[in-house]
Amino acid sequence: MLWHGMNISGLSRLVRSRPAMHWSRLHKLLALPPMALYNSGMGALESLVFGRAVEKTELVDAPLIVLGFWRSGTTLLQNLLSHDPQFGHLGLYQALFPWHFLLTESVAKKLTAPFVPRTRPMDNMEVSWNAPQEDDIATAIMSQVSPYMFLSRPHDVRHFWRALDFENLAPAELQRYESCLKLLLKKMTYQSRKRIMLKSPFHTYHVKHLVKMFPDARFLYIHRDPYHVVRSACHLRRRMIEENTLGRPAFCNVEDEIIDTYRFGLERYEQDRHLIPAGQLHEICFENLEADPVAELSTAYRSLGLNGFGELEQALLPTLFSLRAYQKNCFDDDPVLLRRVYEELQPAYARFGYAAPNLKPSSLNDESGVA
Repeated sequence: MLWHGMNISGLSRLVRSRPAMHWSRLHKLLALPPMALYNSGMGALESLVFGRAVEKTELVDAPLIVLGFWRSGTTLLQNLLSHDPQFGHLGLYQALFPWHFLLTESVAKKLTAPFVPRTRPMDNMEVSWNAPQEDDIATAIMSQVSPYMFLSRPHDVRHFWRALDFENLAPAELQRYESCLKLLLKKMTYQSRKRIMLKSPFHTYHVKHLVKMFPDARFLYIHRDPYHVVRSACHLRRRMIEENTLGRPAFCNVEDEIIDTYRFGLERYEQDRHLIPAGQLHEICFENLEADPVAELSTAYRSLGLNGFGELEQALLPTLFSLRAYQKNCFDDDPVLLRRVYEELQPAYARFGYAAPNLKPSSLNDESGVA
């Protein structure tokens, strides 16, 4: 669980937020204190061994940052980019145990590899300790500033929204988040000596702050048909709540929340993307990337002035067959949701050039407000 990577101070903040709890999750709740002690102890020991060297570490280059809403294809793009030997990425073990992975990773991964699930719970993507992960998982564990904190109180969506808008975030919390992100990148760089590639949908909401932190960063924004994004994101939210809540799962207005969050994310991205210097932002269409990843990435590398595409292309060739064979989650189309997404997110359809869906007359009913 997300919470099992926290140290004592992180667990203390979690408890002060009054998370929902239920006896059916008792085995997970009881594991929290000993895991927090373990993480604090190993973190302190890691600081003694590596702290001074990490502090002196400078980033090899400004990071490459993948943006996009949840389920818009950010994971596919991150997985493809992870084959480029010039980039370092955050692995699953590092994401879940960010306080001490420099000290414990090599041994712990060997001992626990047989117990890692083969696929992610929300889709069919393969999982291993080395699989690329969102840096937001690590910074949530380290700083407790993340929309994922709502998983402790899924009945109260304010915990999701409060972290999305940095403009209204308490200065102390913003400073804690930025400090934790910088520490994470230093540790990753110390470990791999490579340019860092980051991916988190959370970043889409605070491009303004990322540009301040990393003026020379390169950004890849990926978009997908809004209906497929919303439908898949609803499934993702339910699965994440089931997996990570400490109380009874609560699914409050999931479709409303996903649509509102998507709308806000698009508004914030459109508001801030002009702050990214020319030549440092490239947008990718998920449908095109899925159809021809080599061509789309080649265009992206040229647009961003990134070298080394030839090495990435050679690394990707053996994986193209498995990418085409990958089975995505299948959902039956919901005509009511389809109409609602199109009506409420028309700016996204227009902005990214997606055709209007085929809304058949038979899909109209009283719920749509049309007789």
